[in-house]
Amino acid sequence: MFVELFGPLVGLEDEWRRQGAAPDELDLTAFDWDYVETIGGGGHTGLRGGRERQVLRETAEYRLERDPLGRTVKLFKTAATIAHPLDFPVRTMDDWRRVKPMYEFHEDRLDPAAVEAARAAQRRGILVVAGIPGAFNTPRELMGEEAVCLAYYTQPELLNDMLATFADTAVRVLERVTEHVTLDQLSVHEDFAGKSGPMAGPRQIRQFFKPYLRRVWDLVSSRGTRVFQMDSDGNLNAVLDALLECGLTSIHPMEPAAGMDIVEVRRRFGPRLAVLGGIDKFALKKGNREIRRELEHKMQPLMRAGGTVFGLDHRIPNGTPLANYRYYVDLGREILGLPPRSPDRKGWRRMAF
Repeated sequence: MFVELFGPLVGLEDEWRRQGAAPDELDLTAFDWDYVETIGGGGHTGLRGGRERQVLRETAEYRLERDPLGRTVKLFKTAATIAHPLDFPVRTMDDWRRVKPMYEFHEDRLDPAAVEAARAAQRRGILVVAGIPGAFNTPRELMGEEAVCLAYYTQPELLNDMLATFADTAVRVLERVTEHVTLDQLSVHEDFAGKSGPMAGPRQIRQFFKPYLRRVWDLVSSRGTRVFQMDSDGNLNAVLDALLECGLTSIHPMEPAAGMDIVEVRRRFGPRLAVLGGIDKFALKKGNREIRRELEHKMQPLMRAGGTVFGLDHRIPNGTPLANYRYYVDLGREILGLPPRSPDRKGWRRMAF
């Protein structure tokens, strides 16, 4: 498969329009990207309830809001699509107890009509996916990343209670869902690493992540689920072994700029770990020679034997010439033995900003 995982950064659309992009290039359908249609399984495992979102201030540059967790968040409209939290609701166990009901199980987490819709969609070949709260990402949303990292040493009982709550809720929801439909994929969003490495090491993953993730994965995999996929940027090399012990079978987007090389990962783990992404997005800014070098390395025969979904390692960066992107798509299709692009075939459509 040859895909676009995320689409362009904010602002690139205007650059490409000035370079003469056609409408179907701006929405990316012109590039005939592979994709798999997905549907949720009908159960909700994460944050439920909370405050009604409230806009506190809005300018041309940013929007300041109060989110359902009660956090003040700021979205820089010209540069980002995700709001940045300015404060957090949890510092102590007492704070967590006030928030905890929003993560506990209750019946309205289950939608029987949505479960039945997932069953019907699966019969048409649509992938049924369920997500669970991140073992790092959700505590980070509640506490901030610095506080989470300190809590591994100063408040382990707080983190253990959070993760046990997420596990209890996810298991109770997915037990009920999988009585009626087989989940094809379990997904978890983490984003817990940067260029210098992960913010939780192998010890923390085995102590905190593993009991939670393994409990959920053991349930759904026993009922037919085959893929357990994690989304995390950054350099994960030091913790890949520990993550596989948690049950993970697939990771994306595998950023080269952070030290991730999908070829080396494949040599290290073989078919135990599927990868998505892994093509250096910054190579597209450098020109055809660099694009060819990157694709010939990443699309070598070892990586074409299965277990790889080829694509950029995150959003298409601003400053990427449209001509370079066209060359990247066409050369990648040629190397992979895919037919040339045709106006008669339309692939994945990006979401509008």
